[in-house]
Amino acid sequence: MEVARHWRQRATRYRLEGQRHVRTGEVRFPARPLTVGEQDGDWEPLRLSGRGEIYSFSVIRQAPDGFESMTPYPVALVRLEEGPLVAAQLTDCVEADLAIGLPVEMVTRQLLDTGADNLLVYGYKFRPRLVATTERL
Repeated sequence: MEVARHWRQRATRYRLEGQRHVRTGEVRFPARPLTVGEQDGDWEPLRLSGRGEIYSFSVIRQAPDGFESMTPYPVALVRLEEGPLVAAQLTDCVEADLAIGLPVEMVTRQLLDTGADNLLVYGYKFRPRLVATTERL
């Protein structure tokens, strides 16, 4: 059973929580432990907006084991407003409408059902975002 692992990743999966460097303002996602040369207090938690745009995308037609029933499904690299690139599945869209630069927003959706232990795993996906005319200016 992987309940503990999913519980530890809840901030990343459900709130899109990353980190911001307190001196440089650099934003990273997902949050990571300190590395060599970093000190406690260098990074602070940052809840990301969940808004961004498609940087690149593809449609998966031959899925990995366990995901065959979902094909075809779109995946994308999303450039968040705060800067980081996030790899995620796209939802609530049709392939013909996908384009680089398309505004998207994060939504929480079911990622998988582990079956035997009845664990439903939820996490982030992205969907097209309606953009108001004034927002584009």
